[in-house]
Amino acid sequence: MRDDRNNDFDDFQGFDGSNDFGDLNADGMHFSEEELEAAMAGFEQEFKDAEASKHERADNPPSEAFDSSEASDNAESSESSESSEVDDMLNAAEDSLKFEDELQGLLGNRAKVAVIITRLTSPRLLSAFCELSDISAQCIGSAQGAVAVLRNLDGDGPEAAVKDMTIVVAGMPAILAVNRADKLEATMYVEGRAGKTFAPPVLFTSTAPFVEDLMLGITDMNALEQADMTIFDSADLDRDAAMSIIAEHTRFGRGTSSIS
Repeated sequence: MRDDRNNDFDDFQGFDGSNDFGDLNADGMHFSEEELEAAMAGFEQEFKDAEASKHERADNPPSEAFDSSEASDNAESSESSESSEVDDMLNAAEDSLKFEDELQGLLGNRAKVAVIITRLTSPRLLSAFCELSDISAQCIGSAQGAVAVLRNLDGDGPEAAVKDMTIVVAGMPAILAVNRADKLEATMYVEGRAGKTFAPPVLFTSTAPFVEDLMLGITDMNALEQADMTIFDSADLDRDAAMSIIAEHTRFGRGTSSIS
């Protein structure tokens, strides 16, 4: 019969095959004093290495962390990109509006350009008449007479403008010149009524050169402004300012008045 006590003894033998239980630790592992000292020295060295590594990371941040200047550059780059996108959208919208205006001009639904030609010597006075007539225009002076370049070019807007002006300023004739679908028309208006028409070549012989250039699309208002032309905008006036300008140019006599 087998002795069970020997089996129990075998179950608790050290892993190194030794039967010396005096050197077993709590886990049943057997270590000599030299091995324990070596293990402790290894743990101490690992701790020192870990501390040194921690200080090194603190002194040298990882490459993924951006410094303030790099972050600022990235922010500026992002803002520049967003600004560029906004500019592109605005340019696209402006191009779309220009295309729509050109299309309506080709169809004749919108005039390409329209001007009111007068014999007034003062573009400032003409801008005052435009304000009183509810006309939005830029008025240009010339030796041949002041000219109002109209802003409202839709439909019969130009015709309505010259009718209103010649009614408000009774007795003052004016010529409306319009370019619709590359067709030029010039018509005299007196007291709101259309009268004689003029062939463009005949009209241009008695107007300043810039009038022909405007009507033919050779120049525009931006170019005239850069050329230091004398220009007054009716949008800069209110009714009181307009009346004050008119009073400056009006001479009253016995039962009559005249505008210079």
